[in-house]
Amino acid sequence: MSRFRPGLLPTLLVLMLLPVLLWLGFWQLERGEQKRDMLERQAAQAQAEPLSPAELEQMVNPAYSRVYLQGSFDAEHSFLLDSRTRDGQVGVELLQAFQDQPSGRWVIVNRGWIPWPDRRIAPQFDTPPQSLKLAAWVYAPSGEPFVLNRGMADGWPRLINYVDIAELWEALGRDGVAYELRLEPGPAAYRADWPITSMSPTQHLGYAVQWFALAAALLGLFIYFGVHQARETRHANHESDPRSS
Repeated sequence: MSRFRPGLLPTLLVLMLLPVLLWLGFWQLERGEQKRDMLERQAAQAQAEPLSPAELEQMVNPAYSRVYLQGSFDAEHSFLLDSRTRDGQVGVELLQAFQDQPSGRWVIVNRGWIPWPDRRIAPQFDTPPQSLKLAAWVYAPSGEPFVLNRGMADGWPRLINYVDIAELWEALGRDGVAYELRLEPGPAAYRADWPITSMSPTQHLGYAVQWFALAAALLGLFIYFGVHQARETRHANHESDPRSS
């Protein structure tokens, strides 16, 4: 130990920071695996046969399943999901209830993104009055979003800042399928270029490498400082020892 004297304060800092940096690195690796699994499941479901709303409700994990719908929208009640961006532009996503005629079930369909450049003017959209045949897929968020204000505005169309399907059905006063369906591009869709994930598995791996590199740098500096301090201490002791004269 005479060759390694890092001191109390550097030791405490390393004991506090090193586990955090390592945890962040492994957490990013775990998130990368989750995103990889998510993309693989989405790709597999995209090749599967579309389901009906009744079949959808019987599945344990219907995430990313394609759904075939035939019916009409409820034009009187619309939800506008606020603060959605595309290409640096701010807008909203339009969600409306849709009744599937073959099954009689109601679903919440996200018709896509609409620009909203001037908040003094309501976003402009229309609702097809006729019966439609639609293709959509089940969106399943990876976790509950962090929202400061979980209130819901009054009136229609109704501005919301997060999607809770149960609360939307309560606001509509009816029961329906417990999943958000995102519309595939088509005549009834607005901008429907849905990103499956905001960060790719490769990006998570890159962040993990950065956290591990910081941990290695911290440990390297700790060792260097400890050895350097030990040398300084030995040199000072040698200079002060009368026998060294």
